Amino acid sequence: MTFKALSTKEKGSWQNAIATVTLSYADRILRRKRLTLDDGRDVLVDLPQTVSLNQGDVFVLDNGAYVEVRAAVESLLEITGDLPRLAWHIGNRHTPCQVEQDRLVIQDDKVLHDMLEHLGATLKSIQAPFTPEGGAYGHGRTMGHSN
Repeated sequence: MTFKALSTKEKGSWQNAIATVTLSYADRILRRKRLTLDDGRDVLVDLPQTVSLNQGDVFVLDNGAYVEVRAAVESLLEITGDLPRLAWHIGNRHTPCQVEQDRLVIQDDKVLHDMLEHLGATLKSIQAPFTPEGGAYGHGRTMGHSN
């Protein structure tokens, strides 16, 4: 059985998902795509526009049911040190960054690793879900400056 998803809802605005789908950060931006749910069933996502989904958001199926989005475990780089300075350099390269009180987290990248190491950062390779800071103009990634 193939489900069809025609819209989405943000985390906290829904209850009782019938299934889950685990997606990487790159895969959580989409408009039209066939996805395999965690239980092996398929869903055809056919949204009116491209969206960026976060952990806990849902696809709304054509029958009104919900499929919850989970962030996949990815290869990431944990960064500690002079966080304001390091965050500025990461942001200056338009790199998605998960900002936390005592660390920054980015996707593992050799060039950025070398740059951050040169800047005096303490770096650690980790495996975890990646949930970077959203765009300045709203939920999810910045899709442009149409405002």
